[in-house]
Amino acid sequence: MRNILIIILSLFVLSACRDDRQEDFFLSENGVKIRRYDRLQFEASVLNSFTSLQKMNTNFPHATKLLIEDVLAIGSVDDEKINDRLCAYYSDTSLVNLMLDVEDKYRDLTNLEKELTRSFLRLKKELPSMPIPVVYSQISALNQSIVVSDSLIGISLDKYMGEDYPMYKKYYYNYQRKSMNPDRILPDCISFYLQSMYPFPWEKNHRSLFDIIMYRGKISWITEKVIGSKGLGSVALGYSVQQLEWCNKNRKQFVDWVNKTNHLERTDPMIIRAYVQPMPNSVLKNEVPPMIGVWLGMVYIDAYMKKNPDVTIEQLLNNTDYKGMLMDIDI
Repeated sequence: MRNILIIILSLFVLSACRDDRQEDFFLSENGVKIRRYDRLQFEASVLNSFTSLQKMNTNFPHATKLLIEDVLAIGSVDDEKINDRLCAYYSDTSLVNLMLDVEDKYRDLTNLEKELTRSFLRLKKELPSMPIPVVYSQISALNQSIVVSDSLIGISLDKYMGEDYPMYKKYYYNYQRKSMNPDRILPDCISFYLQSMYPFPWEKNHRSLFDIIMYRGKISWITEKVIGSKGLGSVALGYSVQQLEWCNKNRKQFVDWVNKTNHLERTDPMIIRAYVQPMPNSVLKNEVPPMIGVWLGMVYIDAYMKKNPDVTIEQLLNNTDYKGMLMDIDI
């Protein structure tokens, strides 16, 4: 089976090559197409194909620079020996098996391409000046899940093999593996792209937990809107039915508790992590869903947008007066 996969990859890679320079790409009538850079990686490293290595550098210069310098951090793309170092890095047996498993799981990305097309068309309608990103797939060697740079989105397929993937169980905690399912790719692409265009303003007196959950909640709320979700947190945060039920049942009680603790005004990193990161913590009880602060931010944003139906997505993204937004808003 492995030999058959290698032959298939050798054939596919010939048609997978396209330049990643932005001027050569656009949202065509056929929609977003994911460039299979991951197959070039396999050809270059496992099959020792010099031609594929050249194509990585000439057809995908931006993606290759990001991979070498930012994702893997193995040196400069201009280093005369960097190609040897890159091939040696991916020749590790575990990485070879990972690449083969990725190809086996993600032979066809048509459905993901359709979902990306639909979501980016909706986002483009709200943000006319937004450039449609070039999208490519890669093997990050279990590093970054999504890479965003200069209208470019790189999807690390090896980080979305499913939470029960055997290799994940060796290196990741249960809470980390929850975010490594295939259904996380689409919302991750949308949310990280939005964050790249509208980054959090790390200004003085604008770094409290409240500021952060409102920003994260805003990004997540828009992500769910363009994807078409009807339940706050079900897509952007990946909440289960049970977690959504907990949120809806305990919303008022939880909001009252948060207000009493005065946590929203805090800038303590430990407090902030407890509300916006998925790992267990000593601040909140175990039954509280992870990233509950982001969910709370989504609730505030949803209430604001329902009261102000004329506010556009673009206006929402540019508005950072969160306290002003919530004046006269009853949660």
